Amino acid sequence: MALIKTPEEIGLIKQSSLLVGKTLAEVARHLRPGVTTRELDRIAEQFIRDHGAIPGFKGYHGYPAALCISVNSVVVHGIPNDYAIKEGDIVSVDCGVVLNGFWGDSAYTFAVGEIAPEVQMLLKHTLESLYKGIEAAVAGNRIGDIGHAVQSHVEQFGYGVVRDLVGHGLGRQLHEKPDVPNFGRKGTGPMLHEGMILAIEPMINLGTPHVVMDKDGWTIRTRDGKPSAHFEHDIVVRKGKAEILSTFSYIEEVLQSKL
Repeated sequence: MALIKTPEEIGLIKQSSLLVGKTLAEVARHLRPGVTTRELDRIAEQFIRDHGAIPGFKGYHGYPAALCISVNSVVVHGIPNDYAIKEGDIVSVDCGVVLNGFWGDSAYTFAVGEIAPEVQMLLKHTLESLYKGIEAAVAGNRIGDIGHAVQSHVEQFGYGVVRDLVGHGLGRQLHEKPDVPNFGRKGTGPMLHEGMILAIEPMINLGTPHVVMDKDGWTIRTRDGKPSAHFEHDIVVRKGKAEILSTFSYIEEVLQSKL
């Protein structure tokens, strides 16, 4: 059962995951109208390297940047460029680091200034669905229980659950077994065992679940052009209640200070 991590390995993954949370908070500190996504990427890469880690996404299968920055209708894998953030945008920032040989991987979708009320609700319900999925990630349950928890929460609001992209196991590699879809039936899929590390990451669209890929081979956007939200935590499966290894608390402190 190579999927099961030792307490020592879990501790190292937690360190990596917490550094991702700190990096996302550093991005939050600089996120404002007028800043380019390329500048945010530069800030994040410097922050990661200054903390003795490697920006894991950079060079991963040829990916050119430290962050995936996905604005509005971009679901995931948006490549940082000269786009200047605008008031009313939503900005998903996905970050991966390698520290002491282990990965951390987390994502947060930011609202820039005043956003449309229906988009605000999309962010709220997507974040809720992440925690619903985490609640289901306990020993003895199955992968389908996580997906069902996410799907049943967001579909009641008429949102589309992206089918083409899924969460994953995590450890010395970014993408380990098992896949963790955000849809599914209770009691189906691989069994969850104590000590498994999962990156759970709902990708939820305001409209259709269908997505398309840009010509760059990375950028995934909603087919109907409507906004998409994305939140991700790294967790370890436990008996009774999952343990969350990553954190949004650093981000929330920064956002609170900017009010």
